[in-house]
Amino acid sequence: MSESTIYTPPAVWKWENQSGGRFSNINRPISGATHDKVLPVGEHGLQLYSLATPNGVKVTIMLEELLELGISDAEYDAYSIMISDGDQFGSDFVDINPNSKIPALMDRSVSPPIRVFESGAILLYLAEKYDAFYPKEAAERAACQSWLMWHMGSAPFLGGGFGHFYAYAPEKYQYPIDRYAMEVKRQLDVLDKHLAANTFLCGDNYTIADMGAYPWYGALVQGYLYEAAEFLDVASYTHVLRWANLIAERPAVQRGRRVNRLWGDEDKQMAERHSAEDFK
Repeated sequence: MSESTIYTPPAVWKWENQSGGRFSNINRPISGATHDKVLPVGEHGLQLYSLATPNGVKVTIMLEELLELGISDAEYDAYSIMISDGDQFGSDFVDINPNSKIPALMDRSVSPPIRVFESGAILLYLAEKYDAFYPKEAAERAACQSWLMWHMGSAPFLGGGFGHFYAYAPEKYQYPIDRYAMEVKRQLDVLDKHLAANTFLCGDNYTIADMGAYPWYGALVQGYLYEAAEFLDVASYTHVLRWANLIAERPAVQRGRRVNRLWGDEDKQMAERHSAEDFK
């Protein structure tokens, strides 16, 4: 590290300059709404406000899987939240999620409506509400909860750590990239060893634990995240890749990955979703 890159922290940190890089215009050290904005409300009981980032895709996969089971009460409206424009700091959105992160869900099928935020919490809420993709036997349920919380605690090192410094930071520095690459590869090794003896994260049954981990780790080994597949040698994690390819074949997963997607091939985009007809 050169002398010019050495940083001596002040006694008290102050926010004086944007950090630069992608998303720097929406990063700030305070919470709360920056502007008034009314969110649209559709006809279904479930109203989702999200974007097709990995955290958003978890929830749309779950909703599409519920509909695939024939649970018509899981019909939902999904509206895009443009995080690069700061939509997540609008007043209505902050009322649902004071942390200003997607996804955010309002369940208007009950009175009074219930707000749910944090992707893992939404998966649990929907699994319990519809009694699906959540094991009933104690040991398997504990495993499901453990792997769900594993990915919730681990994925920030992949996204906010590795992804930021490898793909989004204004300048590339070896130390943070090496540090987070090492951690991501450790996490992939954890998954690979576990999946060597298990079809899914909780054994033979596909659960919300898989739905939560797949958009991060499945997408990573399939080459969809950060253009980092070669750098991380993801092909060496053969059991994770087998698991990811198995999940990717599911029709509900293919639909869920499209919802609130605003980039890539036009036939894979869907700004809003209001019914199954939107996929035709």
